[in-house]
Amino acid sequence: IPSVSSIVPESCLLIVVGLLVGGLIKGVGEKPPILKSDIFFLFLLPPIILDAGYFLPLRPFTENLGTILIFAVVGTLWNAFFLGGLMYAVCQLGGPGLNHIGLLANLLFGSIISAVDPVAVLAVFEEIHINELLHILVFGESLLNDAVTVVLYHLFEEFASFEQVTILDIILGFLSFFVVSLGGVLVGVIYGVIAAFTSRFTSHIRVIEPLFVFLYSYMAYLSAELFHLSGIMALIAAGVVMRPYVEANISHKSHTTIKYFLKMWSSVSETLIFIFLGVSTVAGHHYWNWTFVISTLFFCLIARVLGVLVLTWFINKFRIVKLTPKDQFIIAYGGLRGAIAFSLGYLLDYHHFGMRDMFLTAIITVIFFTVFVQGMTIRPLVDLLAVKKKQETKRSINEEIHTQFLDHLLTGIEDICGHYGHHHWKDKLNRFNKKYVKKCLIAGERSKEPQLIAFYHKMEMKQAIELVESGGIGKIPSAVSTVSIQNINPQTLPLERVLPALSKDKEEEIRKILRTNLQKTRQRLRSYNRHTLVADPYEEAWNQMLLRRQKARQLEQKMNNYLTVPAHKVDSPTMSRARIGSDPLAYEPKEDSENLPIITIDPASPQSPESVDLMSEEPKGCSGLPPSPEEDEEGLVMRVKEPSSPGTDDVFTPGNSDSPSSQRMLRCLSDPGPRPEPEEGEPFIPKGQ
Repeated sequence: IPSVSSIVPESCLLIVVGLLVGGLIKGVGEKPPILKSDIFFLFLLPPIILDAGYFLPLRPFTENLGTILIFAVVGTLWNAFFLGGLMYAVCQLGGPGLNHIGLLANLLFGSIISAVDPVAVLAVFEEIHINELLHILVFGESLLNDAVTVVLYHLFEEFASFEQVTILDIILGFLSFFVVSLGGVLVGVIYGVIAAFTSRFTSHIRVIEPLFVFLYSYMAYLSAELFHLSGIMALIAAGVVMRPYVEANISHKSHTTIKYFLKMWSSVSETLIFIFLGVSTVAGHHYWNWTFVISTLFFCLIARVLGVLVLTWFINKFRIVKLTPKDQFIIAYGGLRGAIAFSLGYLLDYHHFGMRDMFLTAIITVIFFTVFVQGMTIRPLVDLLAVKKKQETKRSINEEIHTQFLDHLLTGIEDICGHYGHHHWKDKLNRFNKKYVKKCLIAGERSKEPQLIAFYHKMEMKQAIELVESGGIGKIPSAVSTVSIQNINPQTLPLERVLPALSKDKEEEIRKILRTNLQKTRQRLRSYNRHTLVADPYEEAWNQMLLRRQKARQLEQKMNNYLTVPAHKVDSPTMSRARIGSDPLAYEPKEDSENLPIITIDPASPQSPESVDLMSEEPKGCSGLPPSPEEDEEGLVMRVKEPSSPGTDDVFTPGNSDSPSSQRMLRCLSDPGPRPEPEEGEPFIPKGQ
């Protein structure tokens, strides 16, 4: 139902399905299944994160890394402590039901609920097609805040079992943040390099190439989780590191397999997560406390808005492209909570946290509010505020050349100024990668291939596949023909090959044929997205065929109108003769008139109006025979022109109608005077005839 899915996000509909399924199971007397934390963290979350990390747009991510880190680290810490402190104050003032909840429990609750969820952000932001900057800021924050959430969660969980928390414990807790985040990245990089190195030797067993990508990525996640490091950071690092080297080594079929299997796997995981979230809501034990739940929801929104406003004010002092108030609003509004918070809450131990059911109820309320209310209203708000949308364009050779040129230019300017900015370090990293890393991790000659030629090959392959998929074998993409690899890597032609010389007329004729017949020479297909369906490639061809048929019918109708002679008014013989002399085209004979011109039709081309000519305009009375009454009543008589005998020429052989008067009349009727040449695309018969 497209009208529903355009208003309500997919994640909301899936939660509703989960609620219905859970209610149905409970209604028949069975116990609904609950989303176990082990199943969520070990099986459902990794595919979504790997899909996001492997296809991460690296350039915008690295260019905005500082902003993303400030939002992810400082923003999450602010949310956790601000929310935890205020909720502790609410518990102290909230009466007998909340007095027993201490500061550590509230801080732990704040750390669980404060983190933006990558699954919820992906589900909503991919549907609204927001511009790349805002998408990468919110999504990057949701990925990188995992390290902060993991540290704070384990820290407060450990502190809850301590009798006394010392200053040393707090310092060690602060240092553990760097260990967890950097340790996760290191584990990911190691497995990424191993995966790239393994793919170098798989040329003889192409079938198992995709398996190595999934295997090493999952190993990175499990290894990080084993040591309480950030598994999400490890997965992202592994995906980002291995992708350029693995894609250079593996076959194109393996690349397609990886791409579509990851998309399918992440889509299935996302669906299961949201459905289970709905089922678990019905199945779980709940303890509803109005004060606690409403305060949590209110302070979550306040903390997010204040955090974004203060941090953006600070970030804009250092950014060249400033974040506008509209951008700040979307970043604050896009802070969605999801299943990660629910699973972390579910992991809490009843022994240390007796109020776990109340925490879970508050967490589910916040998740439902952010996913349903914010998720459903963000699309109309984006349209209302006229926030810039994502441009669906593909990179071209021209853009690639200019991007590289600007990178080199800015690196040169930084070197001259003596300022070592990110362009300088990026250039150093690229040189190191080219000189040492590529030689070790990429097999064969492709390790020495220039970036531009590699990009051209990739683009050419992509267009060829799209061409075959769309069924347009005759429609050759213009980019392949215009941007020739010969220009980049020139080759000498063999001497014996001689190109045939074409005359100007022939060349112009060929150009005209190509211009009129090659319609839609380049079909652009959008990049794959599970939220949007690709349009039928044959639909355009059918539309073109229908248009041509319609034009042909209109043309035929016009020609029939041209050949139809209108009914004649009764007129005197004197007037008829006067009109023949002055304006033969306006000649309209009387029914009983003796001046009956005879129109003959050339049988060679009955559809063509040029084939209608006046062979004899002599009055029937002048030929010496009296007019027959049948011919008198017929008006204009149309007769078939006699085919000429072989060897005679229609133009130069004189006929019985070649008298001077008939020739003069023929010229008047057949030559309407000088006309401009008809332009291309105009109908055969001009309008108005």
